[in-house]
Amino acid sequence: MNNSAFRPFSTCLPSSILQQVRILLMYALLILSLSNCNQSKKNDKEGEVVVPDDYDTAELTIQRGMALFNQHCASCHNFNEAAIGPNLAGVTTNVSKDWLIQFIRNPQERIESGDDRANELYAKYKTYMPSFEVLKNNELEDILGFVHKFSEAERKSRKKRPGGIIDPIPEKIPEPELALVIEEFCTVPPSSDTTPKARINKLVARAGQQGERLFIADLRGTLYELVNGQATVFFDIDKALTDFINHPGWGTGLGSFDFHPEFEKNGLFYTTHTEPSRTVIADFPIPDSIPTKLQWVLTEWEMKNPVTSKFTGKKREVLRADMVSGAHGFQELTFNPLAQKGDADYGLLYLGVGDGAAALAGYPFLCDNAGVIWGSVVRIDPLGRNSANGKYGIPQDNPFVDDPDKLDEIWSYGFRNPHRISWDTNGSKKVFVTNIGQHSVEEVNLLKKGANYGWPFREGTFLFDTEANTEIVYPLPEEEDDFEYPVIQFDHDEGNAVSGGFVYAGNLTMLKNKYVFGDIPGGTLFYADVSEVVEGAQARIYKLGLELDGKSTTLNALSSGQRVDLRLGIDTSGELFLFTKSNGAVYKVVGCKPVGSAL
Repeated sequence: MNNSAFRPFSTCLPSSILQQVRILLMYALLILSLSNCNQSKKNDKEGEVVVPDDYDTAELTIQRGMALFNQHCASCHNFNEAAIGPNLAGVTTNVSKDWLIQFIRNPQERIESGDDRANELYAKYKTYMPSFEVLKNNELEDILGFVHKFSEAERKSRKKRPGGIIDPIPEKIPEPELALVIEEFCTVPPSSDTTPKARINKLVARAGQQGERLFIADLRGTLYELVNGQATVFFDIDKALTDFINHPGWGTGLGSFDFHPEFEKNGLFYTTHTEPSRTVIADFPIPDSIPTKLQWVLTEWEMKNPVTSKFTGKKREVLRADMVSGAHGFQELTFNPLAQKGDADYGLLYLGVGDGAAALAGYPFLCDNAGVIWGSVVRIDPLGRNSANGKYGIPQDNPFVDDPDKLDEIWSYGFRNPHRISWDTNGSKKVFVTNIGQHSVEEVNLLKKGANYGWPFREGTFLFDTEANTEIVYPLPEEEDDFEYPVIQFDHDEGNAVSGGFVYAGNLTMLKNKYVFGDIPGGTLFYADVSEVVEGAQARIYKLGLELDGKSTTLNALSSGQRVDLRLGIDTSGELFLFTKSNGAVYKVVGCKPVGSAL
């Protein structure tokens, strides 16, 4: 068995990578010192002081701005070379925001007024830019927020790579032809006075001895059971764990949970949570030379009486990993619902581990590397004890068992943020794993043993370069590679972060054999036909409408225009639930019909 994961980190890496670490650290210190010496503000051509930090770069702003930019601007402008119009790299720090707004609204008027910069551009490109007085103030703000974020990434890039793609998937997802009919199921009590009111993140159903039981977790540390339309506290993990933290947000706190297949007999269930950096020595440590923000911990809980409504029992730590940042930590935690006693997969626990944002923090060697845990899906036996720390088992059919350069625990790797894993229970046995992208493409993949999904060298079916503009992607190189590519993908003018879903297995005929998923911040719902989900191709995506109380609506509207924070769940019959962090609302899907028709 490979025990390298539990040795000091430096002994797990080749000397060439250790040299890269040293070089990167020296480079980072140099950049920091230079940036501290260059904080003077730039002036534009008219002598105005440029203030580059008053642009709105929130997720939904960038999404709207990207769509408007692609519609009005992309035919003439990009961020890495001059085209019909000028290269926009760094424009928001070289020119004042007021000047940009005036020029976009009426460039000819700005030229004729004698403006030096405007006339310089006209002399260079020999043409007037069209006037965009039709754009509303909020639309201009969205466009400029997008331009600022993308142009600054190009200006700061260490490599000027040509061919950047702003709109990687220009084909638009059509408007919905099917609508989900939902009803209010319950509201989880607020865990904060501010949005998001309840950070509800995952729903799990159990077929208990006394009927179905539904559980839902709030990232701030409470595990609820949903009973008769009410959320009752099943377990307050915040109080049970001395070092529990749920900041700085970004998915930290009570990350995920699932019950052992024999929970009703053995009382075992599992959770992941966050603790402060270096609380104890991690099983998967990051060296002292690299800063860490926190630790993720996988814990086993043994309940004295599994049929009772409140947890009492004991805990056992299973494994712990350091994280470079507070983002992209332990994500999905789940058992294969199709596995039966005697199957190789029965009772084995899958854990999705994000890259901790290491790729863009200057440590890309911590990703796309089966020799480390980050950016992988791990598969372990929680009841076994043949791991290096003696707290869990290594399944002998894992793909890298006994490979001295790779971790025995890893099932597949090359993920940025493997958010959710689910099995098609209708017969295909396909395993879906969603991977949240950087700022171009959202992925749904088929989970395969030993596969490499490419991050940080790929985002969707495109090339990604950590040294170039990290807000865009580039065309794939001509040479072949061994990466596994997504079977479903969408870009960021459709949504910002994929919310992992499920193949519908309930009683609604129109939804049968459809993989239903969504966009976390905006709350848009999508589906793809499972029959079109095949390796080597990308299935078509369809939008889903929504109806509540006989009226067409959206989750954005139900969330009062706030960030929706959409999640999906299923019960033991395969029926769908939708829930939102913005207001703690849980909705059950009770119908599916053509848009505009009676149910």
